[in-house]
Amino acid sequence: MIVKVINKSNNPLPKYATEGSAGLDVHAFLEEPVIIKPLERKIIPTGLYLEIPNGYEIQVRARSGMSIKHGITLVNGVGTIDSDYRGELGIPVINLSNEEYEIKSGDKVAQIILAKYEHLEFKLEENLEETDRSDGGFGHTGY
Repeated sequence: MIVKVINKSNNPLPKYATEGSAGLDVHAFLEEPVIIKPLERKIIPTGLYLEIPNGYEIQVRARSGMSIKHGITLVNGVGTIDSDYRGELGIPVINLSNEEYEIKSGDKVAQIILAKYEHLEFKLEENLEETDRSDGGFGHTGY
C-alpha cells in the first residue's frame, strides 16, 4: 500500500526495523532536545505529513523498549490519525517514570501501523443474541 508523505525533517522516512516488524519506526524532529519530567506530557514533532487512503487509519503506538526501560509511552495509549488529517504527525508522549527523560532529534519515538476500518451503523434492538459468555465481563475467566 502506498501512502503519500511529505518529510520536512532531516530524518529518514519511517521504516520497518526487521522483516517481521508490524510497525514502522518514527523519529523526533526537534530544534533542540526536549526534557520530559515525571508525569509530564508533550507532543513530539516528526516533520511528517501523511495522505492516508480513505477507509484506513494510521495507528500510533508506543515503542516497547522506551516504555519498559524508561516509562515513556503515549498519552492516549494508541493514537489514531484519520484519513482526512493533513497536519504534521505529532507524537503525544507521557513520562510515567520517576526520572526526567531526554528526547533528541532523530530519536525513535513511536511506531505507526496502517489499519483498515469499516464505518458502522447502529440498529436499535430490544434484545441481543445470547452466548455462553453473555454479560460475563472483566475477570470472568478467573484472571
